[in-house]
Amino acid sequence: MVKGLPESWGTCSRTVSLDRTPLALSYSASTIAVGSMSGDVIILDGVIGSQVAALFGHTDWVESLTFSPDGILLVSGSHDCTVRLWDIQTGGVVKTFAGHTHFVCSVSISADCTKVASGSLDDTIRLWDIQTGECYYIIQQHDNVKHVVFSPTNPQYLLFISGNEVWHWDINGHRISPVYGGGSHVAFSPDGTQFVLCNEAVVTVQNSDSREVVTKFHVVNGRARYCCFSPDGRLIAVAVDHTANIWDITSPDPHLVETFIGHTEEIRSLSFSSPSSLISVSDDESVRFWQIGGSPTDPVEADPKFTPSTSASIRSVTLQAKDGIAISSNFSGVVKTWDILTGLCKASFQTPAEGDCKRDVQLIGGRLILVWFKDKKVHIWDTEKGELLQTLDASEWGVLRISGDGSKVFCLDRKLIRAWSMWTWEPVGEAEAEEWEYLNPLQVDSSRIWVQLKDQSTLGWDFGTSGSSPVPLSNPSSERPRLDVIHNPWGIKDTVTGKDVFKLSGRYRQPNTLRWDGRYLAVGYKSGEVLILDFYHVHPE
Repeated sequence: MVKGLPESWGTCSRTVSLDRTPLALSYSASTIAVGSMSGDVIILDGVIGSQVAALFGHTDWVESLTFSPDGILLVSGSHDCTVRLWDIQTGGVVKTFAGHTHFVCSVSISADCTKVASGSLDDTIRLWDIQTGECYYIIQQHDNVKHVVFSPTNPQYLLFISGNEVWHWDINGHRISPVYGGGSHVAFSPDGTQFVLCNEAVVTVQNSDSREVVTKFHVVNGRARYCCFSPDGRLIAVAVDHTANIWDITSPDPHLVETFIGHTEEIRSLSFSSPSSLISVSDDESVRFWQIGGSPTDPVEADPKFTPSTSASIRSVTLQAKDGIAISSNFSGVVKTWDILTGLCKASFQTPAEGDCKRDVQLIGGRLILVWFKDKKVHIWDTEKGELLQTLDASEWGVLRISGDGSKVFCLDRKLIRAWSMWTWEPVGEAEAEEWEYLNPLQVDSSRIWVQLKDQSTLGWDFGTSGSSPVPLSNPSSERPRLDVIHNPWGIKDTVTGKDVFKLSGRYRQPNTLRWDGRYLAVGYKSGEVLILDFYHVHPE
């Protein structure tokens, strides 16, 4: 493994789109709280991501949230200069703490659920008594207070960041250790014995009592803005601009094990929901759920009796990024369209394309057109109207593709590529190609086609003129995206440097079918799952 590079790119298992910009995130007992610019606090189901409640009361940005250790109470800090304590079970406000004269940037609740600490741009930390609602102590600073956090095990101690310095105080306002290293975010380990500090490109783990540095590592190509420990204390998640990095700190030499890509704007907050799963919120108005490696509790991995449904097995996937959709077709002939951004199913259609036949489907001129191969014929079907449009004579076996502009149908059999016009059904031409890669052999646009061979080389032709022989492309590899699909293991490779930038792993390591368009990778599985990954922010050097 190359130092500083991840062993693999992580898998986004679900994306939840919001209609407002999220600023804060907290997780407890399968419940997610998200603070927003609108002042609302959105409550989501921590497993499926659906909204279950909204808490109204703040009149400005909610920039900080934290659950009580028992998950019953939620504390929120807002730019309306107030701190609110919520009862999650009823959605009601238990207390409103008022006294700050500027934005509240950070809040924390003590391990014994008796105290709340709040940090503000008014250069103070206020300590509040939950029972009375009174502020019993003010820690005056000489600069903005960016972050404050109670120890998870000792309700007497807290850390906070003011200006460029980190302070360690007790709840009576006494500084119990010297000021040390600055940063933008600090978080305790679950057992309270360590804390992690983000300071631009350096992340430091220190002993809570002695303040000695336990380990540290550097992030590249960005600034570390937010960090947190996993529940077992073995991993640290770090938000670096629009990506999240997972570091293993169990050895003397910490190493980057996974990188999560998919957000298109800066990540505001992170939270582990288990030792193998992470949640993130971003300025791109989304909440993303990430899987870290192959989970040992995954039923596909752990249960030898687990048998995916044959009827649900995905036989083809198609990408139409310009329309914001992906399209899948399963063993039973069910065609579904999926919203690329939200991951939600938009529509579902039953078609005659049942069984293990080769197929492709595409939205053409507002109509969903399916082609499939059966009985030495290519069948062309209007999915939405449920009508057979045409049948074309073909060979005994083949791989089908509709061109990117919907003008042609290509069939690749064992040795021959044939093409027909989608509008006249007339043959366009033929070309020979042998020893092609079985899972994702064809890449097409309006008239050109590339065939990936088993030796990873590429052949290409232009089928642009009807009735004439297709013209071989002189340098087909240069026409294809720099990032391209690889196999064994399946993933994405930089074809110029030869470096792997992504690999499918865990339960997702063996796909049934996949499609790559230079930005999105769509993958279908026997289980009926469709995985869509966005590589917009992967820039080869």
